[in-house]
Amino acid sequence: MKNYAKLPYFIFVSVIIMFFACNQSKSPKGKETILKGSASVYVDETLTPILEDQVAVFESKYDAKIKLIPKSESETVNSLFKEEGAIVVLSRNLTTEELKIFEQRKIVPKITVFATDAVAFISNKSNNDTIVSLKDVISFMQGKPVTSIKGLVFDNPNSSTVRYMNSLAGIKAIPEKGVFSFKTNDEVIKYVSENDGMIGVVGVNWLSQPLPVMQKYVDNVNTLNVKGLTGDGAFTPSQNNIAERKYPLARDLYIINCQGYSGLGMGFASFVAGDIGQRIILKSGLLPIRIPGRNITIRNKSGNDKK
Repeated sequence: MKNYAKLPYFIFVSVIIMFFACNQSKSPKGKETILKGSASVYVDETLTPILEDQVAVFESKYDAKIKLIPKSESETVNSLFKEEGAIVVLSRNLTTEELKIFEQRKIVPKITVFATDAVAFISNKSNNDTIVSLKDVISFMQGKPVTSIKGLVFDNPNSSTVRYMNSLAGIKAIPEKGVFSFKTNDEVIKYVSENDGMIGVVGVNWLSQPLPVMQKYVDNVNTLNVKGLTGDGAFTPSQNNIAERKYPLARDLYIINCQGYSGLGMGFASFVAGDIGQRIILKSGLLPIRIPGRNITIRNKSGNDKK
């Protein structure tokens, strides 16, 4: 900054204007800014409900149109490398190997952590046992017999929940026996609500924010208390348990922006991580990265308000 101070003021201003003009000129046809234009966002299908709310509010406030494209986790990540999309939402960060690909393209991904989600286990309402041991689930996925588990049901073989649970179990692929997969979280919820003895594995926001047509199925399942690998307690995926790190299946959520210019990816990520976006997350049942502040009004005896 000291070097800039030596330049005449008009030259300094010109340099700043040229910097932003060049940066903006990289955007498609120069029509997209951080708060204006249109963009596509590929999102891990497990996280779709919370992103739909964010997009609805963002579009209502700005002259912007964001198209959400729900895909499996692997398809979402591949959209970046195939250059089909430049903005994605995932339940994991990019790996070192993945970052090297963008380094070769001379693009530095802008990564924003915006919430903490949880993987939830659900069972049919008729099942009186509302506690499941994570150790038992892992053993079942490793092909070992577990009398308390009849079967596990996932949303998609390429989903983030499958990848997450495979990682915990130390396996590369889900076993063929006793583990089933559909295409969406809604299909898992519907199946478990209609079949006793099965345990479904879903993103928790599909339970806290169901579509109206899905409410009857959500009402017919129990969200199970999970007993972790360490400790004696069993906990539900509530905001409080996630915040206190009691629930063992929590995971951070990321917006990964690889546009390479100041476009809607930057504006949308800032919005989601900002006060309004974090309030939307808090209301959804997930845990925001930053708890929004609240103004409390105290009325004294004289009738004057104090904050």
